Amino acid sequence: MDHLCPAPDAAQFRSVLSHYPTGVCAITTTDGAGSPLVMIVGSFSAVSLNPPLVGFLPAKTSTTWPGLRQRGHFCVNVLSADQGAQCLQMSSRTGDRFAGLGWRASASGDPILDGVVAWIDCTLHAVSDAGDHDFVLGHVRGMAVESGKAPLIFHRGGLTSAEISK
Repeated sequence: MDHLCPAPDAAQFRSVLSHYPTGVCAITTTDGAGSPLVMIVGSFSAVSLNPPLVGFLPAKTSTTWPGLRQRGHFCVNVLSADQGAQCLQMSSRTGDRFAGLGWRASASGDPILDGVVAWIDCTLHAVSDAGDHDFVLGHVRGMAVESGKAPLIFHRGGLTSAEISK
């Protein structure tokens, strides 16, 4: 006997899950001409210690995801609490997403953004279907903590910060 409730509609699903805070990351790479590409995600997670794998879930409707996927490598930038304005700029559908933003290249050539909490340089390990998203696994090739700042958090439809007790 099936005791499950009926599936929620998309609005209810989004509303309820907005009460669970998520960290905000900028997934970066460069295109074939060396220009930076960026996608903002709130669905990043550590997946495996051996081998070292991380994951994120880009929407299949993303216009940036195909370029990131084609490159075969990317850098995860954990945004700091004071990077809310930069996050909005990088998630914009118009304009230069990198205008005024400082960055340096990782070992694989992907942008490590100035001011981030940490970065994780990856090669594409696998992509799996996950409904209206893809589940992307990245094999970690390099990583570092850049600052002791609090991370940027997405919670209840907005950007905020969370101080982490030590």
